[in-house]
Amino acid sequence: MLKLQAESNVPTQFGEFRMMAFSEDDKNWMPHMALIAKNTDLEKPTNVRIHSECITGEVFHSKKCECGEQLDAAMKFMQENGGIILYLRQEGRNIGIINKLKAYALQEKGLDTVQANLQLGLPADDRDFSVAIDMLEQIGVKSVNLMTNNPEKIRFIKNSNIAYNSRIPLQIKSNDASASYLKTKKDYFGHLLDDENQS
Repeated sequence: MLKLQAESNVPTQFGEFRMMAFSEDDKNWMPHMALIAKNTDLEKPTNVRIHSECITGEVFHSKKCECGEQLDAAMKFMQENGGIILYLRQEGRNIGIINKLKAYALQEKGLDTVQANLQLGLPADDRDFSVAIDMLEQIGVKSVNLMTNNPEKIRFIKNSNIAYNSRIPLQIKSNDASASYLKTKKDYFGHLLDDENQS
């Protein structure tokens, strides 16, 4: 069972967030995080982004994915409109950074992101969004406007005790390095993307 282990106000380039760390015990160095914008009203449908960790995109600005740009856009949106970002420590669709780099190497040989995972004997997507539901319930969220293009995240909300109010699209324009990755997201996982700005 996840527990709130620590929290503090953290100023960022986008504005101040209340940052909360959730884990099963306080010795976990990689807890799931919640970032709550100051003007968030939990009595109304709450804007929520469920975001999975991506060290390559967020820290090292890889162009192979749009994760860093999505996180920046979500932080900016939440500061302007109120809301919560749940930052889940599920790197590489929960296969970890070592396996993610192995998958990248296979992609350099022509495989797409799903084929690479499967060739490594790994699931196409091994993330568990039930931890996000647990965090939202502990924070006191009753209804959400979910910022996502991923129908699986919508399904998790709809199958929970939290009301699903609406979807907020998060479209990031593709580049030469990310186009194939985003096409796989749309074709294999059914992400709700348009053809111009796949993300």
